[in-house]
Amino acid sequence: MNSLKTMVLMVTLTLMLVFIGGLLGGKTGMTFALIMAFVMNFITYWFSDKIVLKMYGAKQVSESEAPDLYGIVRRLAQKAELPMPKVYIMEQDQPNAFATGRNPKHGAVAVTTGIMKILSREELEGVIAHELAHIKHRDVLVGTIAATIAGAISYLAQMAQWAMIFGGRSDNEGKGSNPIAALVMMIVGPIAAMMVQMAISRSREYGADADGARIAGNPLYLANALKKLHMASQKIPMDANPATSHMFIVNPLTGGGILRLFSTHPPIEKRVARLESMIAGG
Repeated sequence: MNSLKTMVLMVTLTLMLVFIGGLLGGKTGMTFALIMAFVMNFITYWFSDKIVLKMYGAKQVSESEAPDLYGIVRRLAQKAELPMPKVYIMEQDQPNAFATGRNPKHGAVAVTTGIMKILSREELEGVIAHELAHIKHRDVLVGTIAATIAGAISYLAQMAQWAMIFGGRSDNEGKGSNPIAALVMMIVGPIAAMMVQMAISRSREYGADADGARIAGNPLYLANALKKLHMASQKIPMDANPATSHMFIVNPLTGGGILRLFSTHPPIEKRVARLESMIAGG
């Protein structure tokens, strides 16, 4: 169900991009929107993992440097039938973790120094299994594409704003643009794209929770870890880039109320409840 929901949302984002491009620039706008999305996806596909690891100062470690962590990753990767991913540690007080890599052969798991201080071995296994589930199902690629398309929609909206300021444009058929429609798209388009992107991210988190629980062998490992990580993330800030917040196992940025609509993660209570229901359901 999560995979079907993700596919529907991805198609929705793509259609939004094409529609807004067409509305703002006719056939030329549609073509430009698709080309821009293709170029942005190409760049992020090949380089996003290196960029985000460098952004957080992640250092690759060997088995001799971090034997316990490395051993957990290796054992669970074998259990998940995945190639051994690279292992990274970030010097960050906030306990958190993320996975990256464009496919399983180029996967990487990064954890903060803070996470290794507060989690038990079983809880850390739950977290690592969750990240391996993301790698196995190529969620990093899906999330990157979603973020890129949403970014392209926002960029088109900004272009429309400047076009209106400097006198608008005419499309290929010689018809003038609709300033009201353009104004609506400038406001609604980026917000709608962001909400769809967030929905995709939340759907993949639920999927990684469930698959990670199966890889680890006990849903309570991850459920207990999520409780600890959520509480700690509220107390220990992280200087995280909002564009990468969807990659972490818990949102490194804090916020409640209406901001939850734009959260990249489902509420922790719901994630924990789903994991605990796996125990009840056998």
